[in-house]
Amino acid sequence: MLKNIVFEDEHIIVAYKPAGIATQTARLGQQDMVSELKNYLAKKPENKGKGAPYLGLVHRLDQPVAGILAFAKTKQAAASLSKQITDGTFHKYYYALVFGGTPKEQDILEDYLSKDSKTNMSNVVSKDHPDAKCAKLHYQWKETLMVVEEAAEASLVEVELFTGRHHQIRVQMAHAGMPLLGDSKYGTEASKEFSKNIGCRNVALCACRLVFQHPKTGKMIDFTKKPEDEIFLPFLG
Repeated sequence: MLKNIVFEDEHIIVAYKPAGIATQTARLGQQDMVSELKNYLAKKPENKGKGAPYLGLVHRLDQPVAGILAFAKTKQAAASLSKQITDGTFHKYYYALVFGGTPKEQDILEDYLSKDSKTNMSNVVSKDHPDAKCAKLHYQWKETLMVVEEAAEASLVEVELFTGRHHQIRVQMAHAGMPLLGDSKYGTEASKEFSKNIGCRNVALCACRLVFQHPKTGKMIDFTKKPEDEIFLPFLG
């Protein structure tokens, strides 16, 4: 776990979650970030004999998605981070690889989403749908590369997330005609076939940057992490 810690002080831990690891789970025997970090904290000399250490979970990443997460080490820090997320002053940025090109160099996508608990999927719905929740993001095109063997393109985009809805980036980008590589839930048949052929096994999405106010000092802090999945190497290597 130590190698995955990006930053730590008395108030917060910022850690990298690999793709395939849950942020938190109740399933016995399944690895998750919260349990790993609590075990790490419990083994520190200053915490021995003090019982289970506190760890506040204030935001999540889907299990197939990699990237950095901020955790609180005190209840006061958790309250501060949660308020920033609610206020929209906790900024989250992602790198995503999408199938094909992008219709615009940059754009703001605003949709209404509804989660289907039976399928664990979200869908774009009308504003007056009873379960509709507003979802908003900004994407910026970075680069498009041609995969000659497949006679198809893939593009790197940077996404800033303004709301935190279930599967939001995956749903909105797919709805806008830009399905993420490796996404078996929301991808098209063409994007899924392309992903399979190039060996993209996880959703090609990584939380690469967090910008927020330190809960104790009030200073703005900025953390970045390049994606570790080799699928990103042609773009960011």
